[in-house]
Amino acid sequence: MPMEVPMSDTRSQEFTHRRPHTPSMASPFLEFDLTAEIDRLHDETTWNTGQNARTLMKYDDFRVVLTVLKANAHIPEHKTTGRISVQLLSGHIRLNASGRTFDLLPGNLLALDQGVPHAIEALQESAFLLTIAWPGGTQDPIGDAEP
Repeated sequence: MPMEVPMSDTRSQEFTHRRPHTPSMASPFLEFDLTAEIDRLHDETTWNTGQNARTLMKYDDFRVVLTVLKANAHIPEHKTTGRISVQLLSGHIRLNASGRTFDLLPGNLLALDQGVPHAIEALQESAFLLTIAWPGGTQDPIGDAEP
């Protein structure tokens, strides 16, 4: 049976899952070792839920979130006021949006316009980068911005 995973960016989970002294997520230069970041997400206790995520960059109108999913994990249908892109780094995910099904493999990039409802299913253990850009710097409320 597929595992349904709640959104990881809600206020209640944010309080109980704080990372100590994270570096600034909004500075003129940001550099990441994505392999090390994925390993770090797998090592955290939240990974036991089937999903973990870390916001790598956070500006008023732009965000980049690294997300890892265990095989058979699901992110239920939702939408965001921002435009998004999903770039698969490893594994295999299926994204359903607007009556279409997109099978994403490593190296694939998919973009969705703002307000497009979408859901994600991990067919294999997977890692992807979610990029969100809001028009005019208007962000979604906490919890509405994940894939």
